[in-house]
Amino acid sequence: MKKLALLSLSLLSVPTLAQSQEDRDAILAQCGCKEVEFDFVETFIYAEDYERREPYHAHATAEWIFADETEDDKIVIQHILVVNDSIIVKHWRQDWLFENTDIHNFMGDSKWDYVKLDENSAEGQWTQKVYQVDDSPRYQGSATWVHVDGRSFWESTTNAPLPRREYTKRSDYNVMERTNRHEITENGFDHIQENIKTVLKDGEKTPIVSEAGLNRYTSTDDSKCEVARVWWNEHKAYWRTVRSVWDEILLPNNNVEIESFVDGKLLWKALYAFEEESKDLSETELREELKELMNEYVTLTPTVSSVE
Repeated sequence: MKKLALLSLSLLSVPTLAQSQEDRDAILAQCGCKEVEFDFVETFIYAEDYERREPYHAHATAEWIFADETEDDKIVIQHILVVNDSIIVKHWRQDWLFENTDIHNFMGDSKWDYVKLDENSAEGQWTQKVYQVDDSPRYQGSATWVHVDGRSFWESTTNAPLPRREYTKRSDYNVMERTNRHEITENGFDHIQENIKTVLKDGEKTPIVSEAGLNRYTSTDDSKCEVARVWWNEHKAYWRTVRSVWDEILLPNNNVEIESFVDGKLLWKALYAFEEESKDLSETELREELKELMNEYVTLTPTVSSVE
């Protein structure tokens, strides 16, 4: 009887196909044409003599969110922002990987350290890997999707660079410790954040101030995102190749450092400019020249992986 009981408990701990599908449905429920409200407010102060910054608010009338790649254990979701009804911004990207054990953890100063997750800990979990507008890494975290009492949400805490709304304005902290919760709603999803703005130095974290954030994505008329669809159809081949080259560069067992500027040019600007210059290249030539360009910004350091 004891053996049967142990067997039953072990079977309960293994995610079923139905659970996995429920997770996938929740991840894909983020897709669609969305109106977005961005709100952030600083809350608890840790540092002496710190002056709380003004709350931040921004609004986007349309952001097209779509699955550009779907496999059993991987879903690639791309965000494309529409500004003033016609200006296109290739926005952030989120890759969801099932029972993944390889992540890069942000360590400040444009550095990401490779970490090997424990296979038992990763069982049933989904890793969310978030990438910047140039498809370089931003932050990565792993957790289990929870479906209970009519709610579906995923929550993880991880290190991230300064948000775009602050990275050119502040130097009093170098790491944002982010607790990200993605929760599916009737009309879209909420990206809820509990952040701590932190100084990370010599492995020690010193908190400066906490921040609460809510990015609310609400479904809107699909016609508002039509210009984004047209833009992506024209540019997707190039950016899929960029994404593939990054996959080769960001192999496991390497720590990564990515410079912001090389010869006075930002990486994302260099990649956007190169798209125009590369129209006559073959796929093989494009990949080789992209590697050469991107490696000017990237330093890789082999490492003995740690296990979390």
